[in-house]
Amino acid sequence: MKLKVNAKLDPQFAPLSLVCREMREATKDDGQDLVIAIQRNKGYTVTYKTRVYKDGTGHDEENFDFVERMTKALLWVAGGYKVVIAGSETIGAKIKEAFSYGGSRDFDVKFMERVYETKFEVESVALCDAPEDKSAAAPIGRHLDGCRIGFDAGGSDRKVSAVVNGESVYSEEVVWFPKTNSDPEYHYQGILEAMKTAASKMPRVDAIGVSSAGVYVDNRIMVASLFLKVSDEDFDKKVKNMYLDVAKEIGENIPIEVANDGDVTALAGAMDLDDNAVLGVAMGTSEAGGYVDPDGNITGWLNELAFVPVDACKNAMVDEWSGDYGCGVKYFSQDGVIKLAPFAGIELDENLSPAEKLKVVQKLMAEGDQRAADIYDTIGAYFGYAIAFYTEFYDIKHVLIMGRVTSGEGGQILLSRAQEVLDKEFPELAKKIQLHIPDENSRRVGQSVAAASLPEIN
Repeated sequence: MKLKVNAKLDPQFAPLSLVCREMREATKDDGQDLVIAIQRNKGYTVTYKTRVYKDGTGHDEENFDFVERMTKALLWVAGGYKVVIAGSETIGAKIKEAFSYGGSRDFDVKFMERVYETKFEVESVALCDAPEDKSAAAPIGRHLDGCRIGFDAGGSDRKVSAVVNGESVYSEEVVWFPKTNSDPEYHYQGILEAMKTAASKMPRVDAIGVSSAGVYVDNRIMVASLFLKVSDEDFDKKVKNMYLDVAKEIGENIPIEVANDGDVTALAGAMDLDDNAVLGVAMGTSEAGGYVDPDGNITGWLNELAFVPVDACKNAMVDEWSGDYGCGVKYFSQDGVIKLAPFAGIELDENLSPAEKLKVVQKLMAEGDQRAADIYDTIGAYFGYAIAFYTEFYDIKHVLIMGRVTSGEGGQILLSRAQEVLDKEFPELAKKIQLHIPDENSRRVGQSVAAASLPEIN
């Protein structure tokens, strides 16, 4: 595989965007059509139509490798508990084996079962029986009328705003430690106190919007790192409905809407740009994503880009949590910086925390150290190819990048190299997609106003 823009510190990098292109090219005259469908709650379905080598032509392993990566990617982009492979029983059987208890994708199966509270399954059907798309996209947000609370739950601070007719009349940030507290009462009281404070700054409360890291289904908390130390028993009893319970304390029948913070960031960007088809990517402790579609809707997808593979190289670094290789978390987060440091000739003290290691590289970058610049250059190349891969699933006009990895001069190098990849390797995308780093102030204020705008007042 020849790249037009190399990942300077990672000669093994094999972008999945090019794998997709090569598969299409290799099978255009003599391939077979295939559909991968992912189904989730209420029958919502996302399909991916592709082409692979014909069964029995000696390419079974290549077919499986390709379809397994695409199934994995689609599962974490959209979320779901049922995979349907339409068009090949041979591939379907292998995917079923991988996505099963004890299979290579055992982690993904168990995670999705927890999110959707339903047994995971894989089914093979004929191409003519492939499921159709069924969308949950809804015109969420941009409601600026009335008196609203916007709450943003971060891992190190919580932010709340009182928003009256689209203007933030009060905003506060409070340091808290949700990830180290095992008592859900700590979280409950912190959220309640924030909302009561915002409520006290307005004549009434018409609606509550919440932006929070994690996975939410029907405003219920299914998985969230904020409650890392809370026992499973307490999570089920006291955490799942926490935002709904707090809203009841603020007032009966107040509409509340809870959305993943990545989606709210993308919504804030869409509101700031006054445009749609926005993919937001935050590069911090992990990689977080959010998306506003071309109609200005939030899709209800997971957008968990941390676990979406971007590199087909089987020797790529493995994520400790999911046990999988080549996934975004090791490319677009502080882990990505730390991974590349030794290849750049930078030794990092093993006793430092990941955040402290990142600061060492950022300090070197600020001092003009070429080794640090090479790290950001490499991440930029990764990202340009990843954007092209993300377009397999998302219709994108704008990409917003943010998070502590993108701060300072390093972020500009990253963005510049990503743009070069689009220009040289994917000129058709370069004409369509604009890359942005929002300024910190507009992002922080915009996030809480965007969160407040989530619910519609009945």
